[in-house]
Amino acid sequence: MALLQQEKQQIIESYRLHDTDTGSAEVQVALLTSRINQLSQHLQRNPKDFNSRRGLLMMIGRRKRLLNYIAKHSPDRFRELAERLNIRVKK
Repeated sequence: MALLQQEKQQIIESYRLHDTDTGSAEVQVALLTSRINQLSQHLQRNPKDFNSRRGLLMMIGRRKRLLNYIAKHSPDRFRELAERLNIRVKK
């Protein structure tokens, strides 16, 4: 299930870096995390939904690449984002 427009706007507003920011890496990670959480709950209820499982794994991979980018370019923002989203990070 996709995010509702209102939920998406709320996430964008809370993670954006400036007023017109809708696509920064931080916003993308926050949106992906929300979708990953929803899909994880779906897969707990529907364990045989292998197509959704593949989509989940692809989203996790995309989020990991974005997090690596943020960690490389701005370690402070990376730590703050990981704490806000409750993402486990290797130390």
